[in-house]
Amino acid sequence: MPSVDYRGVGLSRAGAFLLACLVVATPLGAQKKVRVDVVLPAEAAWADEPPAVSSSGLLADGAMRDLLANGFPARLHYRLERWTSGRWFDDIKATFDWDVILRFDVLGKKYQVVRVVNKKVESLGEFATVDSAENAAEGPYHPAISLPKKGQRGYYNLLLDVETLSLSDLDEVERWLRGELKPAVSGKTNPGTALGRGIRTLVVRLLGGEKRHYEARTGTFRP
Repeated sequence: MPSVDYRGVGLSRAGAFLLACLVVATPLGAQKKVRVDVVLPAEAAWADEPPAVSSSGLLADGAMRDLLANGFPARLHYRLERWTSGRWFDDIKATFDWDVILRFDVLGKKYQVVRVVNKKVESLGEFATVDSAENAAEGPYHPAISLPKKGQRGYYNLLLDVETLSLSDLDEVERWLRGELKPAVSGKTNPGTALGRGIRTLVVRLLGGEKRHYEARTGTFRP
C-alpha cells in the first residue's frame, strides 16, 4: 500500500484512513507518454473538412486510474479554435466545445464512455478494461467547427482540460451519464448532496487529480 502524506491537511484519523482506503497500488514505469494531436485533412480538403483531434496517455498514469477504479469519473473538456493569421495580429474566427466522460460502473464492472456535444449525449460504448475505454475516449474525432474560406490563411488551436471529475458538480456528470441534462430544481435536491460532493472534491484534490491542461495546434495553412 503506498504511503500518503497528510501533514498540513488537518484531517482526522478517520478521514485519513478513508483516503488511504481509496488508494490502490499501481505499478509504475510502464506509463504512456501523453500526446494531444490536431491533424489537418489532406490539402485538397482544407476548406471542406475539419481536422481530426485525438490523444493518448491522458488517463494512463497510476493516480488517474486509481481514482477511476474508485468511482470518480474522468472528464475531458475540449475547445477547438480556428484562427486567421494577419500581418500584425491573429484573429479567432470560430470555436467548438465538447466533453468526453469516462466512468467505471462499480456494480456492472464496466467502463462507460460518453461524448457530450451541445448538451446531447452520445454513448461511445461500455468496456471491460480501462485500456479499451481509454482508446474509445481518446480516439480520433472530427468536431463540427466552421471551416475557413478559400484563400484564408490560418491555423487550428486546441485547448484540453482533464479533470478526474467535475469539481463544480459531480451530480451533473451523473445526470449526463443517465441522459438527464436538466439541472436539479432548486430546493428539491437531496440535502446530503452538497456535503457528499464536498467530501468527494476534497478527496480528489488531496490525491492530486484536480485538473491537467494541454494545448496543441496545427501549422499555418491556406486552403
